[in-house]
Amino acid sequence: MRSNVLLTAVMTVITFVLFNPLVNTQEVIMKITSPAFAHNAMIPKKYTCQGKDISPPLAISDIPEGTVSLALILDDPDAPRRTWDHWIIWNIKPTREIKEDSTPGTQGKNSWGRHDYGGPCPPSGTHRYFFKLYAIDNEMDLPAGATKAELEAAMKGHILEQAELIGLYQKS
Repeated sequence: MRSNVLLTAVMTVITFVLFNPLVNTQEVIMKITSPAFAHNAMIPKKYTCQGKDISPPLAISDIPEGTVSLALILDDPDAPRRTWDHWIIWNIKPTREIKEDSTPGTQGKNSWGRHDYGGPCPPSGTHRYFFKLYAIDNEMDLPAGATKAELEAAMKGHILEQAELIGLYQKS
C-alpha cells in the first residue's frame, strides 16, 4: 500500500513536469551562427584569402548564465599534415554578435605565426572550417600570441558550454 502511494505521487509529479506548459523542460543551448553563411554551407570569398581576408560576422545566442568571457577557435581539420589554426581569440566580453572584421578580444598565434584572423585558403579541394565558441566562467590569464594548445589548457575546467558553426570553402 505504501509503495502504491509513493508510486502514484512520483507519477503525478512526472506528469505535471512533462505536460505542464508553464514548466520549460527543454535545455537552452548556446548557438553560434553567421548572417554571411549557413551551417555546413560555403563561406563567401570575401572572408577568405581570395577576397578581403576579413573575419565574418557572427551571431551568438543563449549564452549560459555565469559566463564571464567567450573564446573562439577557428580551425581547419582537413589541412594537410595537421589541423590548421586560422583564428585564436579569447576574453571576448559576452555579446550577441561579433562584427565583421573586428577584434573583440585578445588574439593568439595562428598557424601562419600571426596574431590575427587568417581566412580559409585550402591548397586543394573543399575544406571544413570549424568556428568553435566557448562560454568561460572566468577571464583567461594568457598573453597575446598564446597558442591554441595554451588556450585549451587554460580553459580546461572553466568551460560552461560550447557551440560550433562549420563553414566550407574551395578555391575557385
